Amino acid sequence: MADKLRITLVKSPIGAIPKQRKTVEALGLKKLNKTVEMPDNNAVRGMIWHVRHLVKVEEI
Repeated sequence: MADKLRITLVKSPIGAIPKQRKTVEALGLKKLNKTVEMPDNNAVRGMIWHVRHLVKVEEI
């Protein structure tokens, strides 16, 4: 596993179900095309898995 993950919001969560919107917000993504760096652990990977159709992930 990588040390960190770079997560970018590439699709709007407007049409997503409320749980997915909350997950995107919990990842720290508020606007489209914004990027955050998060630690690579199972909790973050699980959050990414639930919104994988809305984000792009790169290992750093």
